[in-house]
Amino acid sequence: MKIMGLWTVCGLLIVFFFGCSNSSLYGEEIELRNEPPVTYKYDRVDEVKKACASVLSSASEFQPDDNRVYSIKKELPFVNGDWRQDGGGSPLMPYVVRKTWDNSSDFHSPMNLVSFWVTDVDTTRRLKNSVSVSGLLTLGITLENSFVGKTYGSQFQIWPGNSMLTVSFQGIYTESKEKNRERVMCLLGTTTLPSRETESSGPWAWLEASGHSFDQLPLSEDDQILLVLRYPKKFTLTRREVKGEMKSLNPKSNPKYFDEVHISSQLTVVYEFMSEKIVAKACDPYPFKDSFMDSGIDIYKDTEFCAIIRKFSQEGAFTVVPNWRCNRTDEYCSKLGPFVTDKEIKATDGGFQEVVLFMQNVDCEEKTARDNTYSARVSAVFRAVPPSEYSYTSAQRSGLNNMTLPAEGIWRSSSGQLCMVGCVGSMDAEGSGCNSRICLYIPQSFSIRQRSIIVGTISSISKDDNSYFPLSFEKIVQPSEMWDLNHFMSSHLHYQYTKLDSASSILERNEPFSFGTVIRKSLLTFPKLEDAESSPVSLSLLSEDLTLHVSAIPDPRPRFRVPRIDIQMEIVSLGTLFGRHWSNGSSIEEEIPYHAKTEYTEKQLLLNVSAQLMITGKAYKNFSVIFVEGLYDPHVGKMYLVGCRDVRTSWKILFESMDLEAGLDCLIEVIVSYPPTTAQWLTNPTARISITSKRNEDDPLYFSTIKFQTLPIMYRKQRESILSRRGVEGFLRILTLSVVIACIVSQLLYIRDNVDSVPYISLVMLGVQVLGYSLPLVTDAEALFKKASDSYETPSYELDRNQWFHVIDYTVKLLVLVSFLLTLRLCQKVWKSRIRLLTRAPLEPHRVPSDKWVFITTLILHVIGYIIILIFHSAQTSEKFRTERYVDSNGDFHVQRQWETELEEYVGLVQDFFLLPQVIGNVVWQIHSKPLRKLYFIGITIVRLLPHFYDYIRAPVSNPYFSEEYEFVNPNMDFYSKFGDIAIPVTAIFLAVIVYIQQRWNYEKLSRALTFGKRRLLPLGSATYQRLPSKSFEAELASDVNENITHAKEHEGEELS
Repeated sequence: MKIMGLWTVCGLLIVFFFGCSNSSLYGEEIELRNEPPVTYKYDRVDEVKKACASVLSSASEFQPDDNRVYSIKKELPFVNGDWRQDGGGSPLMPYVVRKTWDNSSDFHSPMNLVSFWVTDVDTTRRLKNSVSVSGLLTLGITLENSFVGKTYGSQFQIWPGNSMLTVSFQGIYTESKEKNRERVMCLLGTTTLPSRETESSGPWAWLEASGHSFDQLPLSEDDQILLVLRYPKKFTLTRREVKGEMKSLNPKSNPKYFDEVHISSQLTVVYEFMSEKIVAKACDPYPFKDSFMDSGIDIYKDTEFCAIIRKFSQEGAFTVVPNWRCNRTDEYCSKLGPFVTDKEIKATDGGFQEVVLFMQNVDCEEKTARDNTYSARVSAVFRAVPPSEYSYTSAQRSGLNNMTLPAEGIWRSSSGQLCMVGCVGSMDAEGSGCNSRICLYIPQSFSIRQRSIIVGTISSISKDDNSYFPLSFEKIVQPSEMWDLNHFMSSHLHYQYTKLDSASSILERNEPFSFGTVIRKSLLTFPKLEDAESSPVSLSLLSEDLTLHVSAIPDPRPRFRVPRIDIQMEIVSLGTLFGRHWSNGSSIEEEIPYHAKTEYTEKQLLLNVSAQLMITGKAYKNFSVIFVEGLYDPHVGKMYLVGCRDVRTSWKILFESMDLEAGLDCLIEVIVSYPPTTAQWLTNPTARISITSKRNEDDPLYFSTIKFQTLPIMYRKQRESILSRRGVEGFLRILTLSVVIACIVSQLLYIRDNVDSVPYISLVMLGVQVLGYSLPLVTDAEALFKKASDSYETPSYELDRNQWFHVIDYTVKLLVLVSFLLTLRLCQKVWKSRIRLLTRAPLEPHRVPSDKWVFITTLILHVIGYIIILIFHSAQTSEKFRTERYVDSNGDFHVQRQWETELEEYVGLVQDFFLLPQVIGNVVWQIHSKPLRKLYFIGITIVRLLPHFYDYIRAPVSNPYFSEEYEFVNPNMDFYSKFGDIAIPVTAIFLAVIVYIQQRWNYEKLSRALTFGKRRLLPLGSATYQRLPSKSFEAELASDVNENITHAKEHEGEELS
């Protein structure tokens, strides 16, 4: 049995192995397994022959050795093509506009997309000139979805922002007899169409009616749909478009009839380079002499051209450069190159804001000549996308229209220029519509004016001089992508500093000599090189420290809510280092220690730096990207930079601004201040950024100075500082709790020797302290330094793993528990002392101290104070009590109510004023003793005030974001402030002084001292709380009770007699 079981397991493993192997070898089988089982029935053969008679009449016979039929399923599908419908008044489907969060219509424009798949080829029904096929077509109207996956079943779906119709087809595949020998499919389809209403004001009145459901739509079956798709037999520059027509075979009077639909897409087979003559129109002689050839920028001329062009053409869109050098008519300068644009792009007035260009379907074939020079043939499609389209979905479109430019050309290493010819609109075999020249380069050198990995121009080769102004485009590379270039380029990339003199002037104006600067340089340490030799590793580590990826707020911080602002500052080059340096085989952290030496060398005085500053925010669209270059001073942690921004405005304004550099506004000064790497637990670890325009205020490109303050940042390995900070606060918490315990123990020892004063200790005061110690035990909050511990650091594996913090946390909780129990013990002794007094004088309970009026008075005072705080904050923020939603560091949503926030913080204020009930009780009870030991009430007061002193010298840290609109919380929501950190300690000290005076002077002496003429601030003493003779606490309470009861009975007997 064991042997049979073993063989069974081996057999299953073998089956599993071969199943996996087959799946990996046959991708088509995997796809079929994922598809639902479908039985294709060719039961409409006669109808197909009738409907496709014209196609069959021009079909050629298949050759016996022609295996093209077997590749139909792989070569003829297409996805995300375009479709349009004739405007005859019979639309195919409705569309529902999607509303945004504020109930306004989405400003994006919907796209008409169509995808087609060949689902089956029945070779058993193959005839001389046709073969039976089945297909699936999905077409729709969508804002952002793409139709890349099959949707089985003939159905119609609709929801706001998306309408989709799926049609199942069966028919024939043929090849025409004509000269171009097109490949043609003629198919009959079946689907469920949305029903149109002929008698109403609109065809989709049912959709506009209230109460309609997208799940229950009025649909009707229709099997009279004819689809004809025509494919070019070869995939070339002028023969690459798939064209199709889908029309209804129903009469126009039939409600199922719809106007004809026209389809456009492209082949997905291997491209054939057969257009040398057409390419010669634009690129002969080669290379074409344009302005970039003489710009002095190094151009890539090595063997990895195809790899680079494929990689970076797939990673995002090209930026279209404004026509800033154009100086002709408005119509001429507003054109988007050869593309036929609409009003939306013309409205940009030659600035082309948010207009992008995609380079699709890149085919690149490399060749090596005998003289060891390299060349390549390249084909691609350039697609212009207006701002109203979702660029991600547009990048996947395959239809050809007036916004696409198919191109083919050559690249040679001798010049590094890719020269291509482009064709817009309908094309013939001779390329009569190919009247554009594309010149494209891959730069190797970068500067503040040149941050692109691909640059190019599209110009006209037409004899018509008024065609269009040359259109420039570029692929602005991110710094991380620059580092990737080292994998492709054998030659070294480099950066050219050109603005260092201007940066030196900025430094001299903004860093004058002062005593404060000297102190700052001597006491604080900022990010700097970690060795004296400026090695690539050290420069790379410093570059990492200077990189910013953080949110920010305007500086000074506004009192009103502002949209979220994100700051990204990527270091491009630092000193002699371009990009980053990665060591081989070992980590950087092991090679260079994090902690740098305290002394500076001459080489560490100033460092050349260039970076890319990106600002994301609704109010900063014209500052989305700023290229900066200048100097970094590690003594004070400041960068002094010259900035260049890409300005998007009218071509007229740009042309009249004669001081533009490569179309960029470079009259910008940027100063970045970094927080110190030392003493972060006492300083605010935020960076500050200032952006200033040096233009005159009447200049159209002028802008007011912009200042930001980031949220707290962390340097490399800043976890060490976090550990240090948490450790400091943890030890402070342990120390203060230990002092509190010592104070309580001293009070317990004090009352053992001062029995007479014990009943005059306020239970309300002790209850406030019990509440303060119990909340951390119940809610897991911090007992002390609560606000200081609510820091910006998010939990991490290193912090959770650190055993010292677990020890500190457990120690703190243990000390809180001890404080809680000792305070309860103190409450018990006070309570027993009062019971003892009451049993000794049961007929005079008014002579025993009671906390009733103390509690009522304290409660009234705190309620009034809480209401005043709420009113004051509401007046400060000009808003009534509000409710906000925010997201924590873990991504969880929470609701924040202003009154709850204020109440939580006011509870801490109640604990700070713990002596208030004792002050009130001393007045009510007219004490003549010293119930509290000085060490007790002065020591605990000092402990309660330490967090305020700590918070005052330490900068506040907050996480002010909401989740939905990503807005800042109003800073006035916070009860604590610099004013509070002063006012609260002063008030607490004042209460301690009052208690001290009350205990030092008896009530009569204090009353006489506060008498001014005939006016008394305190009433005269009364016998209400006249002191009773006391007994020792060691005496048994039972004997006193029995004695009092006996005297009471004797007194009653005398009265009865």
